[in-house]
Amino acid sequence: MTRQVWVRHPDAGGVKVPPAVQRRTEQRILRYAEKHFAGEYTRLEVRFRAQFCYIDAYTEPSVPKDWPPKGWHETRKQHIERLRNTPTHLCRLRYFGDEERWGFAFFAYSSEKYELSMLPSGEFFGTPEDAFATAAGLYLGQK
Repeated sequence: MTRQVWVRHPDAGGVKVPPAVQRRTEQRILRYAEKHFAGEYTRLEVRFRAQFCYIDAYTEPSVPKDWPPKGWHETRKQHIERLRNTPTHLCRLRYFGDEERWGFAFFAYSSEKYELSMLPSGEFFGTPEDAFATAAGLYLGQK
C-alpha cells in the first residue's frame, strides 16, 4: 500500500481570499506601513484576486531640474505625472486559509514576474506585515 503525503507548496495552489479576510489583511498592511514606512510612499494599493493579494506603492518621483533633454517626447510636468501614477510592484501574497501564514513572492523587475521568495526568517510563509516589510525595505527603503 502506498502512502500519499500532501505538502503545501508556497508557490502553487491556495484558496480564494474571503471578503472579511481581504478587509482585515488590507487594514493590517496599511497600519503597518503607516507606522514603519510613513513618508516612503504617497499611497499604497492592496488588491485581491482569487488566492492572491498584490501590494503596490506609489512614490513622489525625483527628477533633475534640467530634465527633460532637448527633443524629449513629454514635458517635465507630463513626465513627473506619469511617474507619480506608475506603481512600484512590491510583492504578492498567496493565501492558504491561514491569515498568519501566506506564501510570499517579490516582483522581480528583471523578469517582470512575481518570484517565489523567502522571508528574512528563512521561511517561505509569513504574515502580511512580514512580507510587506521585506518588499518595502528593498524597494522603498526605511527611515
